[in-house]
Amino acid sequence: MPDVTILYQDAHLAVAVKPAGVLSEDGDGASMPALLREHYRAAGQNDYIATVHRLDRIVGGVMVFSRRREITGKLTEAVREHRVTKEYLAVLRGHPAEPEATLTDLLFRDAAHNKSYVVKRMRKGVREASLDYRELGRTDALSLVRVRLHTGRTHQIRVQFASRGLPLLGDIRYGSKDPRCTAALWSYHLAFAHPVTGRPVDVICPPPAAYPWTLFEGAF
Repeated sequence: MPDVTILYQDAHLAVAVKPAGVLSEDGDGASMPALLREHYRAAGQNDYIATVHRLDRIVGGVMVFSRRREITGKLTEAVREHRVTKEYLAVLRGHPAEPEATLTDLLFRDAAHNKSYVVKRMRKGVREASLDYRELGRTDALSLVRVRLHTGRTHQIRVQFASRGLPLLGDIRYGSKDPRCTAALWSYHLAFAHPVTGRPVDVICPPPAAYPWTLFEGAF
């Protein structure tokens, strides 16, 4: 299993870095809960770990996990009520029309095919999705944007940009194949009030020094 990187921890919760390719929750293959349990078990500590929000398997970056059963519901509720600031870095194929904007769409999730679509009207299975982005840098063909989510829909960032002709670099599912990377999306920043102390927990983790992030060194 890969090594686990913990950026913040106490008796109640842990903020750790999920590598791309590792599951957010227990399942078939390497998972963040399993990595964290192994880490705390080796340290002789309580090894209860619960996932309270998710990243797609191909996406890496910062996540928060509960270390106490009585804390799990509080963190889950904070995520559901959008009291957790979640910001991402994404590399887009192409250049957005505006350097910063709010994107709001209606998304339909096709669970059978694990894919989401932008649709024109509300119906069963459709939910509103909203995010803000700001462009941080560009090359001739690519753009680096910083994204703040206001909702947490399945594949939201990926499909909202792809629907505008700006698929994430390497995101085969939404129209951008690149043999050097999977979808270029990284969970960059998490901030929330600690569910016990009320004190701010604010964690930033830059993406790895690898393609395509190295094309934008100094921009984030």
